[in-house]
Amino acid sequence: MLLVDASPAGSPATGRDGLSRSFGEAGLAQLFDRYGLKLLLVACDATAIFVGYAVTLMVFTSHRDAYGLRHTAEAILLAVLIGLVSIRSQGLFLARVSSVRVVEIVHVVRALALLTGGMLLLDRIRELDVHIRTREAVLASVLSLLLVVCFRSVYRSWIAAARWHGFHLRPIVVIGTDHEARRLMHLFATHKELGMSVVAVVGELPADVVQGPGSLWRGDVDQLDRIVDESKATGVVVSPNALPANQITAIVRSLHRRGVHVQLATGISGIDGSRLRSLPLAHEPMLYVEARSLRKVQAFVKRLFDAGFAFVALVLSSPLLLAVCVAIKIDDRGPVLFRQKRVGRNGQEFDLLKFRSMAVDAEARLAALKAENERHGPLFKMVNDPRVTRVGRFLRDSSLDELPQLINVLRGSMSLVGPRPALPAEVLNFSAELRERELVLPGITGLWQVEARDNPSFDAYERLDRFYVENWSMISDLLIIVATFEHFLGRVFATIWSRRSALLPFEHAETDPASSADAVPSAMPSIAVVPLSD
Repeated sequence: MLLVDASPAGSPATGRDGLSRSFGEAGLAQLFDRYGLKLLLVACDATAIFVGYAVTLMVFTSHRDAYGLRHTAEAILLAVLIGLVSIRSQGLFLARVSSVRVVEIVHVVRALALLTGGMLLLDRIRELDVHIRTREAVLASVLSLLLVVCFRSVYRSWIAAARWHGFHLRPIVVIGTDHEARRLMHLFATHKELGMSVVAVVGELPADVVQGPGSLWRGDVDQLDRIVDESKATGVVVSPNALPANQITAIVRSLHRRGVHVQLATGISGIDGSRLRSLPLAHEPMLYVEARSLRKVQAFVKRLFDAGFAFVALVLSSPLLLAVCVAIKIDDRGPVLFRQKRVGRNGQEFDLLKFRSMAVDAEARLAALKAENERHGPLFKMVNDPRVTRVGRFLRDSSLDELPQLINVLRGSMSLVGPRPALPAEVLNFSAELRERELVLPGITGLWQVEARDNPSFDAYERLDRFYVENWSMISDLLIIVATFEHFLGRVFATIWSRRSALLPFEHAETDPASSADAVPSAMPSIAVVPLSD
């Protein structure tokens, strides 16, 4: 099997147009990636805390005028300082903490709780010129918490869009040439929003690897130090079965002395990280896998949440629904709703409702467009589908065409979160393993939608749907709903990138012509985006 560079970044001294860049320009790009991104995130957090405390102290309190603007400003700036220290103490400026959304949110809550306690303690001990009451500190921190999460969502969407266009990628070396190493390389290439750009592969050269211009194999493990230096890699990912345990230990120690980040793959796929527990045996690192703990009460809570949310959303969005109906009618006088048979839970078919975004004869014209399918596998996708109407383009870009599916949720044929319901013709081509997705209700949004909706890889579709069925919980559903908002932001940023890719001051390489900005799909904010360098 040929080990080729499937990710967009190569040498830091090569630009997106393939032309060589000066050492100074490449150095500035690396400098920005190392410090600029982190400073940008610090600025986002500082702004969120500043706004949260400023609004609370200057708007929501009636006694503030007695203390004067200067003293109030001092208290706000003090809150920003304590808040940043608290956030740093929770490791929220490190990728390994902020890369998983649920972990990030938990740590943000802890940091803002520390901020509340710190402000109250300092006020009581030092007697600040602006006396802060407990309810004011709590209100300010809660508002700051919401803003920090919101700002980090925008940041996550922005950097995901940038990485899909070849910017701000971390050059890494993969140790191993076995099946697991190749699977990891495919994973990084499929999910470019992770920011992992494989620049070299190290290990024993298999007989089926053909060296050539596209080969990433650089040598054996004993040449690792030289290869890391030459490729300017900042991280290494080790396949678990590539080397003996004692050799892996020696490599980890050596790389840490050189300041290189090391990640050890587990060889486990399809099991959520929250189900893994570190359980050393005889001082040997081991992982204990927790069994799924889903109970009937969780399914009941999910159904209750779905019905309540759908009912409230339909009531609140009724004026918007009416406006969309009028716009569709004015556009081409055709029917407002589109009904289509989809496969739901336990393989039962149901009528999925959407606002019509295509011409009335869209399904009849599908066969003529099959040759232009931009997806791999049985799913069909065209970015510039000629069947989409003028109003339909806007409805699709804004996802407003999905709103009628709230009626499906109320009926019980769909959930807010779950695998997207497939067409009967598509299901005929699904493997038995993929049809396990029918164990749960299909959803309006889901893990695949927020991570890989525009990803042409059918492998990503199958892997993420099976992962959701195996690991779903109410917490994960809530996170996917939050990520859906980030996904919308990501599509906005991707559109901006497509029109003006020069928005960032520095750029990384994109040496693979097939990965050019014109060829990649729009950005996909991920539940596990690595937002910055450690």
